[in-house]
Amino acid sequence: MRSTALLSSLLLAAAPALAQSPTGTPPSPVRPETQVSPPLRAEPAPPADAPLAAAAGDAPLPVANAEQQRLVNGAPLNNPNVAVHVVQKKRFADAGRHEFTLYPGVPQINGRFTRHAGTGLQYTYHLQENFGLQLTGHYNWYANESDFNLELIDKVREQAQAASALLLSWGALAGVEVTPLYGKFAFYDNHLLQFSVVLSGGAGFGSTRVLIRPEVTQQVDGVGSVVPARFGDTGGKFLGSVGGGLRVQFGDSMALRLEVRDQVYTARVDRVDGCNQRDFGLLEDARGSGQTFAELDLSGSCRFQKFDGVDPKTGKNYREDIVLGKDLVGNPSSDVLNNLGFYAGFSYLF
Repeated sequence: MRSTALLSSLLLAAAPALAQSPTGTPPSPVRPETQVSPPLRAEPAPPADAPLAAAAGDAPLPVANAEQQRLVNGAPLNNPNVAVHVVQKKRFADAGRHEFTLYPGVPQINGRFTRHAGTGLQYTYHLQENFGLQLTGHYNWYANESDFNLELIDKVREQAQAASALLLSWGALAGVEVTPLYGKFAFYDNHLLQFSVVLSGGAGFGSTRVLIRPEVTQQVDGVGSVVPARFGDTGGKFLGSVGGGLRVQFGDSMALRLEVRDQVYTARVDRVDGCNQRDFGLLEDARGSGQTFAELDLSGSCRFQKFDGVDPKTGKNYREDIVLGKDLVGNPSSDVLNNLGFYAGFSYLF
């Protein structure tokens, strides 16, 4: 009876615990409630031109001041923290505009037998943005044979053929100009200049001359005097021109041009001052006999007055140049000459 009562007491003591776990396993202890963090908010993206944040431990990047952030023609050129890549149309359009260019000094840069220096004036009508029509005129206020050729004449009594030393007095050409490339660049960090690569070509007419007698110094009564050089007209010649260079535009109406042009002209010397070989033969015979030149049967183009009379300044008798003129046309020569010049000028556009 005692054992039965003891078993009943044990069952009654275990009943509350079994009621809490149907499987007979003791319940796990209650854990504290897990804390859930709120969702992170997305920070706004920084602007594209903002300076990069400095890495941890690095020195902060310098911040551009108001002067550095000043825009120049739309681009912050002085801001060290901003790199700008811009494709922008030309600031000043050329189509439909007129342009006058003055070249105050045009020196020849390839003279072997000749030397030229002159002044040029050019008009350009920009028919389209990259195509224009041109009229160009120039006058060579200095045109003479080179020092090399003059030295040959003075020391060995030899000189280049007349055609190879033909001099260009003036010329007029009509042509076209093409602008295949243009762009802009910064000047002194606060100016943007517009530039264009220009290519030109044209054809026209020019006047030529040849040296008959070089400048000499003569002694008269123990006093030295300079007899200036004597040139003879050799008529008009066909001219061709090709060139290329750079045009830099300042503002809306001013530009600077730097170009190299090659003027090509045919050279044939068979007349000097309009007189051919036959005319010089008649003039030489008349000079020896004292006959008047006006009575001679000369060609209609021969300007015999150029070889008659005395120079009032130097007392030089022009008849002495007849032999020199005859030597020039005695062996007619021909050549094609290239007059390569450097053109630096200023333009006005409207």
